[in-house]
Amino acid sequence: MQIGIDLGGTKIEGIALDRAGEELARQRVPTPRAYAETIAAIVSLVAHLEATTGQRGTVGVGIPGAVMPDTGLVKNANSVWLIGQPLGADLTAQLGRDVRLDNDANCFALSEASDGAAAGAEVVFGVIMGTGVGGGIVVRGRGLTGRNLIAGEWGHNPLPWPRYDELPGPVCYCGHHGCIESWISGPAVAADHARVTGQSLATPDIIAAAEAGDVAALATRARLIDRTARSLATVINLLDPDVIVLGGGLSNVPRIAEDITTQLPAWVFSTDVRTPIVRHRHGDSSGVRGAAWLWPAS
Repeated sequence: MQIGIDLGGTKIEGIALDRAGEELARQRVPTPRAYAETIAAIVSLVAHLEATTGQRGTVGVGIPGAVMPDTGLVKNANSVWLIGQPLGADLTAQLGRDVRLDNDANCFALSEASDGAAAGAEVVFGVIMGTGVGGGIVVRGRGLTGRNLIAGEWGHNPLPWPRYDELPGPVCYCGHHGCIESWISGPAVAADHARVTGQSLATPDIIAAAEAGDVAALATRARLIDRTARSLATVINLLDPDVIVLGGGLSNVPRIAEDITTQLPAWVFSTDVRTPIVRHRHGDSSGVRGAAWLWPAS
């Protein structure tokens, strides 16, 4: 079987899949805020899954960061206690088998490309629109990481075709102004609504108000769709993927995929845009399933 571990900031989730992708067992535990305890929690999760199923599995781990290939050390992790640590080597030693690690957005894309909403597609761009904005690229069933380990990080490009009132744009945590993430992440939508209306509402409440017909909330939703369409148009212009899969909390906005699709022809370098925009199939499970798929079924 294949074991996937999704190492999140608040929870660690483990799943065991058979070779056909059917779930055999699952467990979640809180994420410790220290490195040694994180290792122990993952080892304990693997032991639980193997005890539950009576089988030994391959282990893949999705992390909120990247692993430098020359040193094996973690970088760019928002779980800061992982930074500079040899996570893969330590897990391999503790579990007594090779362990594969990849970025959690790459795992999402791999999951949806393997047996999700983009199954069978040759080139898949997986989008994360949640607390942050990230993405992953899968080509012929394999994740594309890139020389700098940042392939798919569309959220830290500037918002394309900015309008006068969008310049210079909000300050992003990366230090630049106007990054896509600072416009279309969950917190960014709430901040945009507050700037325009003076109302402080959580993003789910804004979307609910839009569904109920609130004029100000509908306008905020329209700006989200417009900015997302412009941003994904640049992905299509550059990568031209066969499918774009939406994930993260904002992917659950009603009709978001359809509404983005209607606006793409205004920005893509082709009026006949054939790239389908689809919602995820596996939801919150895509990350952990993609971690399991880091070891292809055989």
